[in-house]
Amino acid sequence: MVGGYELTVSAREDVPRWLAYGTPVLTVLGALAVGAVALLALGVDPVAAYGTMFVGTLTSEFGVSQTLLRAVPLALTGLAVYLPLRAGLWNIGAEGQLYLGAIAGTWVGLNVDAPGVVLVPLVLFGGGVAGGLWGLVPGLLRARRGVNEIIVTLMLTFVGVELAGYLVRGPMRGGEGNFPVSAELPAAALLPELGTVHAGVLVALVATVAVRLLITRTTTGYEVVVTGSNADAADTAGVDVEWVYVFVLVAGGALAGLAGAIEIAGLQEKLRPNFSPGYGFTAIPIALLGRRGALRVGLASLFFAVLVVGGSSMELEFGVPAALVEVIQALVILFLITAEFFKRYRIGVERTRETAPVPAGEGS
Repeated sequence: MVGGYELTVSAREDVPRWLAYGTPVLTVLGALAVGAVALLALGVDPVAAYGTMFVGTLTSEFGVSQTLLRAVPLALTGLAVYLPLRAGLWNIGAEGQLYLGAIAGTWVGLNVDAPGVVLVPLVLFGGGVAGGLWGLVPGLLRARRGVNEIIVTLMLTFVGVELAGYLVRGPMRGGEGNFPVSAELPAAALLPELGTVHAGVLVALVATVAVRLLITRTTTGYEVVVTGSNADAADTAGVDVEWVYVFVLVAGGALAGLAGAIEIAGLQEKLRPNFSPGYGFTAIPIALLGRRGALRVGLASLFFAVLVVGGSSMELEFGVPAALVEVIQALVILFLITAEFFKRYRIGVERTRETAPVPAGEGS
């Protein structure tokens, strides 16, 4: 008899509690651990570098304010991905929806003459409506024609980004010189300041709480969750699955559009091409980290904001390449995918026994 070992993969019936709740923490720790290897290879002390990135950022007034400002568009676009995800859909187009919101918010701010108490809400409302309409297209195509929403939302992202670039070089171009920017928003269209941050921080907080209440306390939220668990069963139970698909993509688009309007009215003050450093794409790992609840999406957005702000400090103090922060973000995604696999499947090793072949002439 000869023996061997065989790797087996079987579907899990129940996910262990420690794995379900520990995935975000283990994912982050794993990414930071691998990032520490890269720091060591660069001759940098990982403890000191991470101390600057996290402790230094969160213990300085400048670091905290910059983290909060960065977290606003990350939280809103994260929610824009999270809400469709609860219905089993992937909104990969939050970046494009953010750009549409920025375009609409800028147009409203430049063309509507009203006092700030009226104009600011109109700017934000315009951004939300534009983003929602951009999400309506993939929503209707998915609900009525079964078109894959990943492809449509991704393609519309490129359209939105290029549309913004065209407008600031053409119909919405303003200012002086040859720079492709819009005219500067009037003071009445800018978000009021709250100390060292703007009022968009409160908007993001309210939106996070509102999405949580929507999912956990309303009939619509229940239908979204049921659809995400099993669309066929939800349809059999009387849930209008097509309406759910349209709703989550429109609502997600509105949240991303709101983020774009806030970014312009709160920080940029004018529309520029490529003004976003990729908030809508970073929203995908944020939504995956916080997929068990909207409040976790908010916490994940703060974590990624700290990575960006603290990464800049680490780059200046230790001469670390700026790309290392992007590497850590990519590692978070990689570990998330790995963790999701282990949540779905159980890996085992079984010992196998094989009967050795009988030599010719024996046994007769």
